[in-house]
Amino acid sequence: MKLMNYRGIHKFLFVVLLTSMLGFATIQVFHSTGDITVEAASKSKKKTTKKRVAKKKAVESPKTVHDAKSMVGLKHFKYNSPSEKKAYPNLIDHPNAWIDVNIATQRMYIKDGNKKLYSMYSSTGAHDTTPRGTYYIQSERGNYFYTEPLKLGAYYWVSYLNHGEYLFHTTPTDENGKYVKSIAKTLGRKPSSHGCIHLSVADCKWVYENVPYGMKVVIHGKYNS
Repeated sequence: MKLMNYRGIHKFLFVVLLTSMLGFATIQVFHSTGDITVEAASKSKKKTTKKRVAKKKAVESPKTVHDAKSMVGLKHFKYNSPSEKKAYPNLIDHPNAWIDVNIATQRMYIKDGNKKLYSMYSSTGAHDTTPRGTYYIQSERGNYFYTEPLKLGAYYWVSYLNHGEYLFHTTPTDENGKYVKSIAKTLGRKPSSHGCIHLSVADCKWVYENVPYGMKVVIHGKYNS
């Protein structure tokens, strides 16, 4: 009888021990699975965040624009020099060329289709005064003008709207015909005109001498200060 009791007790203890071990293993598996689930959820959240960040586009501005490598850096750019180090395009080879003015970036491009032939630093109307839309170079153009009410003038003007009201012209001059350097410094950086499009002396002289009557002009974008 005593031997049988000892065997029963041993069996009972073995069952208790086995049950405890199985319970502990189940808890460990549960915790491990939980950790994996949390880690997977965390990674998924990070990926989603990265995708959302990637979709956000940078606002167009003179600071974010990707200029051609051939452009003169703004730090070294002078108001009387060309915007690019390369030669101006020969428009005879590009009968369908047109002018693209981006107010947001303060850049003007001579294009053939979507291809940029030449890039120019520009300055459009302060207080959003440059009209947007599609226009065509008009017949009016001249070597120099001076506006008494504004006490400002400019060289190499070419009309694109209202026959002499909205123009491409050089950075402004004073009543003596000398360039106003404080305004010239805004080229490629921010708007400063009364609605016309300012260009460097060299760039505007090329426009005056080469851009033909009827050439398309597209003006678009919004400057964000």
